[in-house]
Amino acid sequence: MATIFTKIVNGDIPSYKIAETDNYYAFLDINPLAKGHTLVIPKKETDYILDIEDEEFKGLFVFAKKVGIAIEKVIPCKRMGITVIGLEVPHAHIHLIPINSIYDMDFKQPKLKFSTDELQEIASTIRDEFDAL
Repeated sequence: MATIFTKIVNGDIPSYKIAETDNYYAFLDINPLAKGHTLVIPKKETDYILDIEDEEFKGLFVFAKKVGIAIEKVIPCKRMGITVIGLEVPHAHIHLIPINSIYDMDFKQPKLKFSTDELQEIASTIRDEFDAL
């Protein structure tokens, strides 16, 4: 059975797309810890990130780096927090979170709420930066 992320990649579930290649997909987290919190996934469904083949693993992180750079250009922050947890969805993914302190990556925090229009605007702004890199 396909994961929620595979359904997003296939267009069965809508997302706020940031970037896409033949092998990877980046989209806004709809329950973000920060404005611009983005998930980066391989399109190939693999549960555990350490089970991904080496070339795909490297490609995922290079893609995530470019997405992170685009986020930093439009979302004011001190750093781009990068984390892999892997327990919430059985599809490997990287969280890119604009942060100003280490506490900004505490997943116990209340999640932020943005309207559909706000999420579309955030995604569009980051996507434009990504495309310009």
